Amino acid sequence: MQQTSVSPVFVGRGSEITELTDALRRAGTGSPQAVLIGGEAGVGKTRLLEEFLERAAAQGAVTSLGSCLEVGAEGLPYAPLAAALRRLHRSLGAELEAAAAGSEGHLARLLSEFGEVDGEPNDEYSRARLFEHTARLFERLGAERTLVLAVEDLHWSDRSTRELLAFLVRTLHRSRVLLVATYRTDDLHRRHPLRPFLAELERLRTVQRLELARFDRREVAAQLAGILGTTAPDRQLVDRIHRRSEGNPFFVEELATAFEDGFGAGLTDSLRDILLVRVEGLDEEAQRVVRIAAEGGSHVEHALLAAVLDDDEEALIEALRAAVGANILRPDSEGEGYRFRHALVREAVSDDLLPGERHRINRRFALAVEAQPQLVPGDALPARLANYWYHAHDPARALPTALDAARAARRRNAFAEQLGMLERALELWDLVSEEVLAHTLRPYDWAETYPPGSCDHSAADEDCDRIQLVDVLAEAVVAARRCGDRERGLSLAKRGLRLVDETEHPVRAAWFRINRARMLGSLRRSGDEEEIAHALRLVEHLPPSAVQAEVLALGAGTAMLKKPTAEAIDLAERAIRIAQEVGAHSVEVHARMTLGGLRYDVQGDAEGGLAELAGAVERARRLGVPDLLLRGINNLASMQRGLGRPEDAVRLAREGLEFADGNGLLRNIGTILTGNLVEALTDLGRVREAAEVLAACELTSLSGTHAEFLDRMRGELALLKGDLPTAATMLAQARSANRVGQVQHSVPISRLAVRLAALGGRPLEARAELLAALADDGRPGHESDVYPLLAEGAAVEADSRGLPQAEAGRPGALAAIAAAAAELRPRAPLHHGWARLLEAELARAEGADTPERWAAAVEALRPTGLPYPLALALLRAGEAEVQAGRREAGAELLREAAELAAVRNDRVLGGQIAALAERAGLSLARAERTAAAAAVPAPAAGDSFNLTPRERDVLRLLARGWTNRQIAEELYISPKTASVHVSNILGKLAVGGRGEAAALAHRLRLFPDDLAASGR
Repeated sequence: MQQTSVSPVFVGRGSEITELTDALRRAGTGSPQAVLIGGEAGVGKTRLLEEFLERAAAQGAVTSLGSCLEVGAEGLPYAPLAAALRRLHRSLGAELEAAAAGSEGHLARLLSEFGEVDGEPNDEYSRARLFEHTARLFERLGAERTLVLAVEDLHWSDRSTRELLAFLVRTLHRSRVLLVATYRTDDLHRRHPLRPFLAELERLRTVQRLELARFDRREVAAQLAGILGTTAPDRQLVDRIHRRSEGNPFFVEELATAFEDGFGAGLTDSLRDILLVRVEGLDEEAQRVVRIAAEGGSHVEHALLAAVLDDDEEALIEALRAAVGANILRPDSEGEGYRFRHALVREAVSDDLLPGERHRINRRFALAVEAQPQLVPGDALPARLANYWYHAHDPARALPTALDAARAARRRNAFAEQLGMLERALELWDLVSEEVLAHTLRPYDWAETYPPGSCDHSAADEDCDRIQLVDVLAEAVVAARRCGDRERGLSLAKRGLRLVDETEHPVRAAWFRINRARMLGSLRRSGDEEEIAHALRLVEHLPPSAVQAEVLALGAGTAMLKKPTAEAIDLAERAIRIAQEVGAHSVEVHARMTLGGLRYDVQGDAEGGLAELAGAVERARRLGVPDLLLRGINNLASMQRGLGRPEDAVRLAREGLEFADGNGLLRNIGTILTGNLVEALTDLGRVREAAEVLAACELTSLSGTHAEFLDRMRGELALLKGDLPTAATMLAQARSANRVGQVQHSVPISRLAVRLAALGGRPLEARAELLAALADDGRPGHESDVYPLLAEGAAVEADSRGLPQAEAGRPGALAAIAAAAAELRPRAPLHHGWARLLEAELARAEGADTPERWAAAVEALRPTGLPYPLALALLRAGEAEVQAGRREAGAELLREAAELAAVRNDRVLGGQIAALAERAGLSLARAERTAAAAAVPAPAAGDSFNLTPRERDVLRLLARGWTNRQIAEELYISPKTASVHVSNILGKLAVGGRGEAAALAHRLRLFPDDLAASGR
């Protein structure tokens, strides 16, 4: 490895080396690690990294290093990772190619040595696949031996590099990979983009953050001893240099070198002067070479430097040899160019240039690269050229090259860097002449369905092919949306709308409107429906176009999610016809998928909806657009589950997850696919398998816009185990997503909230949750979610019947439940079963249920084969049979219910079944009971809780809502004694308060005479 320090000995840093070595050891066991090393400029980060990489290589690890570029890198994405991969390609050769097998087309966006880039669209999904395939490459390389990937100067990193590194840190699992990165702490101002990146990574268990301190006097003395070649440097010199350098190792080296060269007495206190002393010791020609190299970038190629200087080759070599000998420049590890020994030296040299001098040098670099593009790597050419012209202060050349660099960044899926170059173009636009705008700019690149130009292409206008300012804004809007900067995208779209006359160019205006709608929706802000409605008005009577089809499809899709209507079906059908006419195939398939959902939701045509959606999935397969296909598979799985076919849903969800994994989209759509899989498995009673899927999901760090789905399912599984605190925590997390108006998310979350409140003995809270959920519109088409919510709500009202504090709002709650049920249209056996169950619960809430009602619910639910609703119906049917005096028939129903509850490990329902059987004196065992056992009478109220007769009396009055004083007066005891009895009762019932105790007594019908006397 090329040494970058004049110190021949490595000083200090014992604890840091130990931390890094420990991380290497952990990575070697298959637990990937990341270490972030921070410190001020010159504190020794590079020297520490060099020392560690040498030790790691000596232990058999494969190491590779890439550096972020300080200058000349704006708009150049993935630079350090590309450099690290290039080094690995040179050192590993065939081994790297074998690890990249099957991913070459994706990885070629990082490194051209992998071959031709695949022809897939450059969108956010392609970017996700690039990230996934990069992670897979490193996992394969780290399968058999430890791989150490080091990145220097992260404070200069581009956004795409940071995002890819964060992805690797979060997603590498069970591989021998150690990521090490360095950054300057003194460069991190409050709004520096590295700050949130570091904060995000620090929360991860596998990430360590080290901060390098300055040297103390003893360490400075040791460093000076190595530099000066003595065992005991002069004490006064040590004191002086320690004081002047303040323990910064780089400054120690510079001061020591100055002392050796005889400049010690004349040094000023200026940091720049300290850094320039070594440069000023060179001859004039070498100084000129160094000044020009400082503007070439953090790394400058030898051939490019020669072209810019246009000097005699021998004279150039001599000047470079002098700069390298003075330890100002150093050859890079590939031997093709030079770097400054330290960025502080390059900064000092650059800062010492006069403004005009700096502009002139950059112009020379730009002209040299234009004349001989082969002087710089092909993937870096557009960005390097754009930056040279920009820093040359030549807008007429900087604008076209910025647009070229933006296009190149898009083709590498580096949307943040594309946006940066497009915003530079917007900055320069008004600084150039009409001549430049007319003849030197590239044509419009690409912005999805956006129609380019500022004229109607039907008109004979020679300006139609010119890129316009509004076209650049359109490209920037898409780049902002795809890189996740939706706030900036909203602002750019607003600026675009200001430039577009809606009367002259309604299609272009509609395009900006729907992009604003998408970003508002992603930000979960209001206004998206208004933007779509405006766009619909703009395109309503226009000739067919891709934008018109997209507007109609988006309108239909938004309606499907929020409020499905017949009008939405018309929008989807029109979108399909227009998309077919204009050849917008992806828009057509999107609209067909939406139409399938709407046929199901609005028309109640389950089989027609399934057929439409399945056909759209097959079209997406033929079209070869992975994200479109996955949307269809996911929607099809959801629809199958909603129809009570969870086996098909499981198959589709697993297919989708496998396809997403193979195409690098697991972390884009994997969350919702996993949620659908877990939900379907839970429906089938395969709860252990569902829990394993969720656990595996946590290991792979799946997250995204549907994280609340997984949180809600974690809450559901916790509730099955009777873990109410965990279920409540997961409910709160799920609700924090705030998916307003989306029934498929809000209704199941509300149902979980109702169940938690009911089990916690808070019937009024459960009622409030239910009524809040019913206040929203748009329930048709979601029968599989809404029927269970209504049944849970009706059960709460039935269980709290006779509870005084619950009486006031009961009629309104029951009326709201009945009204909501009347809106639903059962379209599958599961829906009909839930409808019968709901009818029976409503009757129970009125004290009018009969064994026949519950028997009808049981028979309707049996064909579904789903354990939960059937077990619940069997419990209620068994209770009704026991109350009717048919104890053995009731026992048989309870036994079946208990078996189904056990299948899905439902401890809550199983506990309710066991409690009822115990109160009724029934055995849940399948063995034949003896006649004597059958003759045992039912125990008295409260016996199953070991309540004394006096405690049963107190509980009876407490359930009526009486206070301790009222209970004391009724039973001729003191209020204090009544309080003691109440405390004992709460303990035996294992409840948290009087309200819960009363609710439990009513729910378990411990005092049926009280209910009968009240007429309920």
